[in-house]
Amino acid sequence: MTSDAFHVYDTTLRDGAQREGISYSVADKLAVARLLDDLGVGFIEGGWPGALPKDTEFFERARTELDLKHAQLVAFGATRKAGVDVEDDAQVQALLDSEAPVITVVAKSDVRHVAEALRTTPEENLAMVVDTVAHLVSNGRRVFVDYEHFFDGYRNDPDYGVALINAATAAGASVNVLCDTNGGCLPSRITAVVTDVKERTDGARLGIHCQDDTACAVANTIAAVEAGATHAQCTANGYGERTGNADLFAVIGNLETKLDMRVLPEGKLHELVRVSHAIADIANLPPDTHQAYVGVSAFAHKAGLHASALKVNQDLYNHMDPELVGNDMRVLVTEMAGRASVELKGRELGFDHLDAGVLTTVVEKVKDLESQGWTFEAADASFELLLRDAVAGEKKRHFAVESWRAIVEQRPTGEVVSEATVKVHANGERHVSTGEGNGPVNALDNALRGALLSAFPEMSSLELIDYKVRILDGGSGTGAVTRVLVGTTDGVKDWTTVGVHENVIAASWLALEDAVAYGLLRAGRAAEAPAFTD
Repeated sequence: MTSDAFHVYDTTLRDGAQREGISYSVADKLAVARLLDDLGVGFIEGGWPGALPKDTEFFERARTELDLKHAQLVAFGATRKAGVDVEDDAQVQALLDSEAPVITVVAKSDVRHVAEALRTTPEENLAMVVDTVAHLVSNGRRVFVDYEHFFDGYRNDPDYGVALINAATAAGASVNVLCDTNGGCLPSRITAVVTDVKERTDGARLGIHCQDDTACAVANTIAAVEAGATHAQCTANGYGERTGNADLFAVIGNLETKLDMRVLPEGKLHELVRVSHAIADIANLPPDTHQAYVGVSAFAHKAGLHASALKVNQDLYNHMDPELVGNDMRVLVTEMAGRASVELKGRELGFDHLDAGVLTTVVEKVKDLESQGWTFEAADASFELLLRDAVAGEKKRHFAVESWRAIVEQRPTGEVVSEATVKVHANGERHVSTGEGNGPVNALDNALRGALLSAFPEMSSLELIDYKVRILDGGSGTGAVTRVLVGTTDGVKDWTTVGVHENVIAASWLALEDAVAYGLLRAGRAAEAPAFTD
């Protein structure tokens, strides 16, 4: 198990699963647990056995299908019910039946919730906590207690929560977790309350659990740790109910790189980006590009002023070395770019020494095109082709386009079909191909592939994976200039290309041309200036 001095406690599989749009299967939950264990978190909260059939099945399968190297599995549940002996409470028994070595029980710590939600007395609620903790401990379990609405309750009665913590600790609780359940606190309040509670409890170990309703969950978690909490509950990518929870990766990043706390096993910090994106895939959600530490834009620089400084020293505009968390620095080439931006981007692409003439040509070309609606910060592949053309002094491609056309037909049956014909020249030969698709762009894509496949067998590995259209001049309605971004993959790397035109199909074609040209470059095909055959 990871060191017990500080707990990184993950609740992605329970609290994180309450995010709107997430529905994990049991297989998904097992896959997420393996990723979290590989990262090196100390505890993985698997769910609420006995309350949810899916969670009960998860714990059953975990016994034989999970081989955890770093983490301990945690079952979550409630204290015994009011007026029920703990030995007779089915929910408490289900926690033991899960065979999880650690159990987290949630308890009411706000006297208003005790009266209005549980409909019992503060004295009975305290007894419910003590009885449950003592019973679970006597059955060989390590017990953590989550005090729901602790900070709100503390405002109404600053003594009741402290009494619960002291009683639970005496009964055997290992950690007492203060929960900002409604997510309404700011860091200053977290600091004040955690500091006061630490002074007024009998050596109790404190933890923190923060929701993100004020966009302060990560800051609140760090504030609690600085005030003395040694157990932090988080979720991967900040998933959770409403606006979410404290983001596991931001919390770890802050603890390790800002507070110099080693909370993961040696060498695991580098895995943050990989694990973040893998869990996003399992949740069927796109990774947050602007997420701290792990987002693809976390270390992306756009302003020319930044790029000039980065050329001298990358630390001048990066708060840390991106490689520490498995990320990369990126330079975005836009209308704001200067020569330094292009030079840095060129280095990324393998052009270590671009002469002044090339730099000037590329900067002016980018600014001119972006004034017409093109964008290269989201289309690195199109920019690389532009840069290669500038270096070569001419536009070099693997094929020359003679013509293309697309037809959309609605048949008498109501069926709508699209057909495209593409005529290209490659390897000294003329190729003509017709393709069908569920739309004109899909048909053009299929026709272009068909035309080039015999000349370039590598075309079979290319796949269009994304297609975005944006109207650049809303006031012109259907006659507006259109920008199209096309995402393509060869199964190893994804890339994006851009096209702009008054005609949406023409804009799409321009992006498709670049996508194929870049894919052939990646396949090792040298681009030559194409010439038409007779």
